[in-house]
Amino acid sequence: MAAAPAPIPVTTRVLVVDDEAALREPLADYLVRQGFAVGQAASAAEARTRLAAEMFDIVLLDIMMPGEDGLSLCRHLIEARGLPVIFLTARGEATDRIVGLEIGADDYVVKPFDPRELVARIRSVLRRAAKGIGRVPEAAADTADQHHYTFEGWRLDPLRRRLTDSEGAVVAISSAEFRLLVAFLDHPRQVLDRDRLLDMVQGREAHLFDRAVDNQISRLRRKIERDSRNPELIQTVWGGGYMLAAEVRKVPADG
Repeated sequence: MAAAPAPIPVTTRVLVVDDEAALREPLADYLVRQGFAVGQAASAAEARTRLAAEMFDIVLLDIMMPGEDGLSLCRHLIEARGLPVIFLTARGEATDRIVGLEIGADDYVVKPFDPRELVARIRSVLRRAAKGIGRVPEAAADTADQHHYTFEGWRLDPLRRRLTDSEGAVVAISSAEFRLLVAFLDHPRQVLDRDRLLDMVQGREAHLFDRAVDNQISRLRRKIERDSRNPELIQTVWGGGYMLAAEVRKVPADG
């Protein structure tokens, strides 16, 4: 008999952003019973206020809301805060899912959904981001590799998902960009095709969204290349995929 999955630590905080109280409140209650600490917001503006005052590890975000919509808020969460995001959407069309993934969302569920499935997706996203979420669960911190990556003047702390340039300035990266960069750093000077990269950075149904990885690579290039239009670090291998053309070293975290 398979062992039950380990419970998410109570210190893991989830922010549920949805204007429908009839969905948001029962979902928040269910997540609390599953061991999460949960905050609620009925709008993007309220979510921004809560995020300015509190720390959260993951955001469950409705797309269609009055005022600022979920897509706009998602861009802010990823670009300014690097938080993992799961979209809650009533839309079933592939276009909406693709837009969400291209922005950098980690996953999505289509309403109505089974809350047990949502919990499974939250756990999956948190496992993938375990080295990068704002406050790492204690178990993850114990088992994470205590090293940093260095390459071409850049330094990545995988435990804190902290990318710094040669002068020590921090460059914010999203969850998807972080996983993509780690995939390259773990396989320097190797050609990685889209299928393999998508498996690493997107997970579920990744094969449906082959454009998503191209967009994430474009975003990552704008952050680490001297000239993103003529990339030297992340090179396109025509007919093959992409390759990190850099020497990568793993150094002690305190080194």
